[in-house]
Amino acid sequence: MVETTERFKKFTILHSNDMHGDFLAEAKSGEGNLIGGLSLLSGYINKVRETEKNALYVISGDMLQGSMIDTEFKGLSTMEIMNYLAPDVVTLGNHELDYGFPHLLFLEKMANFPIVNANLYIKKYNKRLMNPYIILHVDGFDIMFIGIITEEVLSALKLDTSIGTFVGLEDAAAEVGKICNTYKNEDIDLTILLTHIGFEEDKKLAAMLDPEWGVDMIIGGHSHTLLEQPAQVNNILIAQAAVGTDQIGRFDITVNDDTNSIVEWKWELVPINNQVASPDVDLENFINAYKEEVDRKYNRIVSRLNRKLTHPVREKETELGNLIADIFAEIDNIDVVLAGSGAIRGSELGPVVTLENVKKVYPYDGALYKIRITGSQLKKMFAHILRPENRKPGESQCYQISKGVQAVYHDTEKRLVSLSINGQPVEDVSQYTICVENYHYKNSLKNLNLTAEEVANAKVATTSAQSVLEEYLSTHQLLDSHIEGRWTFIK
Repeated sequence: MVETTERFKKFTILHSNDMHGDFLAEAKSGEGNLIGGLSLLSGYINKVRETEKNALYVISGDMLQGSMIDTEFKGLSTMEIMNYLAPDVVTLGNHELDYGFPHLLFLEKMANFPIVNANLYIKKYNKRLMNPYIILHVDGFDIMFIGIITEEVLSALKLDTSIGTFVGLEDAAAEVGKICNTYKNEDIDLTILLTHIGFEEDKKLAAMLDPEWGVDMIIGGHSHTLLEQPAQVNNILIAQAAVGTDQIGRFDITVNDDTNSIVEWKWELVPINNQVASPDVDLENFINAYKEEVDRKYNRIVSRLNRKLTHPVREKETELGNLIADIFAEIDNIDVVLAGSGAIRGSELGPVVTLENVKKVYPYDGALYKIRITGSQLKKMFAHILRPENRKPGESQCYQISKGVQAVYHDTEKRLVSLSINGQPVEDVSQYTICVENYHYKNSLKNLNLTAEEVANAKVATTSAQSVLEEYLSTHQLLDSHIEGRWTFIK
């Protein structure tokens, strides 16, 4: 055990990521215990702040999106709630840009806490859009936080050509080096990167960092990774805290002022429930005021399904995914609908369906695009989206596919074995119509393996995917959907 003196100081760092509007506690099935929710999370943070002298709370992106409260108020409610939690520092995630970049700047002005990001730029003037770092002075020690964001932000900002980001890890590493070389001096006792690039990318980034820059920790997000213990790469500790508010990461560390290094550490993923903390009643009442307003507007029955349909994972065909893809296929004469699995944010729907259920399950209200391509291009696209590396849990860009399509992929040989529509093999020279969401159309090369030229004939099928779902469900009762082997894999 390291003795705590003026030279050695102990700190407790609590960290969350990918909270996604997970505001409300839930009762655990079969037990009387409540888990998660911001009221219990706040209760735990308050307890740690009261009992630990040097406690910090940080968030590694994606506070926004995922709840009706967030969607209805376009993140304003979330920022007010975050102000209540009072994190010491936050970095951006890709979902912080879901309501557009101008709106993000408005949300940033609402924040009573610092938001750091080092690699989001106005390209023409080479000016950063956020503060790249902050140095917190805690009990005589100086702690530097630097923010790094995922390359997916560039995809989210595709329409805004004036904004760019360093998308490669090498560039991100160089940006960290630039800041450390310029602003990190011998008075900086601890240097922490808050990232939103995914756990595997965090490890790659750590390996690229020069030890002379003095980075001690990476606290990340985006991949929703559940850890037993942090990774350690290049003598840098790497952690994140899964997804939502059912848990929080906790580092208890001792820092040496002479060497500016961590000499002792302990990490745990603390479950948030009513056994470890008492609810923060004031915050609970604050959130409930928003919830009541949302419930009044959206708690009306739209439809009734034949049974509950599920969407447990995004990397496989699901009942709910099939239903949504099939509804989109009704818009027009479309051969193949590709509905983004990640755009389906709920794990189940029905049998009773309210308007709130629809908007929570499918919160993205963008356009759907209809595109004419050849059979050869269609096969190329399916070979791209079904490849094994695109089916990593939490990081995939998989799609739910409309009725009549059957794609078979060979995992071992990494090739598309067959592709048919309504029982007929896809012919290379024939023409087909596909339908995709706005995000995937705007990023067609990355997501579909189709160049901008190949999708240049795109037409808007609908300006609002959400309104299509609402209208169709309200006029079609007792719908059902099953897993049919629309996309299958062999070895």
